[in-house]
Amino acid sequence: MTIDIATTETLLISLLILFAGYGLNSKIPFLKNNNIPEPVVGGILFSLLLAVGHSGFNLNIQFDMALKTPLMTLFFTTVGLGASYSLLLKGGPKVALFLGVATVYLLLQNALGISIAAAAGLEPLMGLLGGSVTLSGGHGNGATYAELFISEYKMPGNIFELAMAAATFGLILGGLAGGPVSKRLIEKHQLKAPDYREALDDTVTFDPEDHDHVTPKKMMETLFIILLCMAIGQVAYLELKSMAIVLPAFLVPLLFGVLATNIAEATKFYKISRACIDLWGTMALSIFLAMALMSLKVWELASLAGPMMLMILAQTAMLMLFAYFITFRIMGKNYDAAIMAGGHCGFGLGATPTAVANMEALVSRHGPSPQAFLVVPMVGAFFIDITNALIIQLYLSLPFIGN
Repeated sequence: MTIDIATTETLLISLLILFAGYGLNSKIPFLKNNNIPEPVVGGILFSLLLAVGHSGFNLNIQFDMALKTPLMTLFFTTVGLGASYSLLLKGGPKVALFLGVATVYLLLQNALGISIAAAAGLEPLMGLLGGSVTLSGGHGNGATYAELFISEYKMPGNIFELAMAAATFGLILGGLAGGPVSKRLIEKHQLKAPDYREALDDTVTFDPEDHDHVTPKKMMETLFIILLCMAIGQVAYLELKSMAIVLPAFLVPLLFGVLATNIAEATKFYKISRACIDLWGTMALSIFLAMALMSLKVWELASLAGPMMLMILAQTAMLMLFAYFITFRIMGKNYDAAIMAGGHCGFGLGATPTAVANMEALVSRHGPSPQAFLVVPMVGAFFIDITNALIIQLYLSLPFIGN
């Protein structure tokens, strides 16, 4: 039996899933202490219930995910609106450094995947599928390369489902791994959030009472700016696409958000409320992740062969160790570096929204980290996709893989 759920009901269920996550996190010490994001907790629980319904009662539920992509775009637009020029100046070197760290990890990620595939007697391309193609790349990248492997490298057609299952499993583990890594770093090194009002120059204005003065009018004004950036960004994205310049769809609105906030800051024509930006971004991200996880078909994970499952688990262990010992040290061995380590676990296994959800859960408990929220989304949203494509192509050019 198949049940179709309309847009409004899908949104209602996603909110119930989110509330369930909040409730479980408040009642279960393990979840609370390890900073597991609420959408991940509620989403996994719901997907397991769906799996029971599917296996026991042949029940299939089809959700209308019309709001999923706009919510993701809205969130990334708020990331852009939060990136003032002054913050970018201070975060620039860190962005380059973090990109270098993440790129080195891509090499290790694929090397591990190929090694496990070889040990299990699988095609080396399967190692790439269990490496950066699906884990750092996500579902979209996995689908693209699965089709490429089928058409150009004569791989069997079922690797498409295998790629989707690997990306899904990575998404779940990415939401589970980041919190414990950062929590351990913060506690071991007794790290505390710095006072960014003193650390930044005077061109960046922080209003400590901003959150106390959020009004419906301010929220609507901020939403208007967000939607304006999204609308203009969509037009620009389509124009660029017509010129064969293909960028991630959410990146262009993000860049227009950066432009808008810096024009407002430079001209002082209008002060965009940072509190309202944070609220809209947090709400959009939470609902997006709930939607993404509630639609998981857990029973399809059974299609993961034993070696592929071993590969994903080994990748998780390696990334947690890499983030703990390498990412944290290179990024400065401070509080911001600890939050970035948790974010690295998120997009190194799943996706940028998972990375940000990891960091959201951490800063809500330990204190703000504007630098981490600038660096990780910028690297995870765009730059890592470029270096990932180059790394994958490098591996495909090797004679024992591409031929």
